[in-house]
Amino acid sequence: MAKIIETKEQKLFGVLPVWMTIKTKSEENVKCQCTTSSEAQSSSLTPEGTKGDRYTKELITRILDEGCLDKWPSSTYGDGAPAHTFSLNHVMTTYDLTKGEMPLITLRPIAVKFAIGELLWIYQDQSNNLDLLKDKYGITWWDEWDIGDRTIGATYGETVRRHKLVDNLLKDIKENPDGRRHIISMWQVDDYKDKHGLKPCAYQTAWNVRHGKDGKDYLDMCLFQRSSDFMAAGCINQVQYLVFLHLVARHCGYIPGRFSWFVQNIQIYDRHIELAKELIAREPVKCRPEIWLNPEKTNFYDFTIDDIKIKNYPRKEISEKNPQMRFDLGHQNVDTDGFSLEEFLSE
Repeated sequence: MAKIIETKEQKLFGVLPVWMTIKTKSEENVKCQCTTSSEAQSSSLTPEGTKGDRYTKELITRILDEGCLDKWPSSTYGDGAPAHTFSLNHVMTTYDLTKGEMPLITLRPIAVKFAIGELLWIYQDQSNNLDLLKDKYGITWWDEWDIGDRTIGATYGETVRRHKLVDNLLKDIKENPDGRRHIISMWQVDDYKDKHGLKPCAYQTAWNVRHGKDGKDYLDMCLFQRSSDFMAAGCINQVQYLVFLHLVARHCGYIPGRFSWFVQNIQIYDRHIELAKELIAREPVKCRPEIWLNPEKTNFYDFTIDDIKIKNYPRKEISEKNPQMRFDLGHQNVDTDGFSLEEFLSE
């Protein structure tokens, strides 16, 4: 029996490989899968759940109906078959946090603790060290991108450290709040001249202070992402950076205001089509999740993983009503000896 190989994203998002039970489909069969998305559209919009649930259903329906099939896929599945995708270019979501709007979904359970740990590793620890990531946050999926010295090289946290991106951002917002140049960009071409493991997908954030008509001061942020594997990672990426917004707002003394997500290319893999149809047919769970930060802390660098929580997210109820899905992911594979999914999914 073939050994199951899990990718870093399967570990991160609580999904398991299923390629042993799925036959490879021809491009013609793949095209046929998208022609019946209208059958699920009757359930694509519901008044319950989160705004993230509604966006998820809308975007999946659009991708199934309008998505462009790639001709030369850049990745393969675990069985070696080409991993085709259907995709859209130039997608945006936006959330008014003052109204309780949230990208977290209830259409399947989402584990966020390790994703937040990854965020802190990049922006707070400003590290590329894989041993630190493992010892501090229990995360090992980045080992796939080890360049040979137990780091991922000149990318992500190393780029943040080299260019003092977070320090400069915090200082600039405090000293020049109404400025329009509060930008963090991890897309530093000169850094890529050095050895590196992976160029960032979510690569840039832009920030604005807004003086509300209600007399309160808000911090807004938009995230720019070049690519999103939407079924597996779309929700998680948004929630990660929503946490980032809350941390920076707390440090600088502002109320988290509006969060927007701009995606250059958003895709669904061909082997996710039936799962996508199932997801938009599901009914969301009524809830109002919110991000909680330890009220005794303000400094961005003082927060730990235990100081950040998602409250009012009934994960057990969601798991019972909308069980976790199993995705066959089209990425480079990695050996997962010793990895415990049960331990990872525990909150």
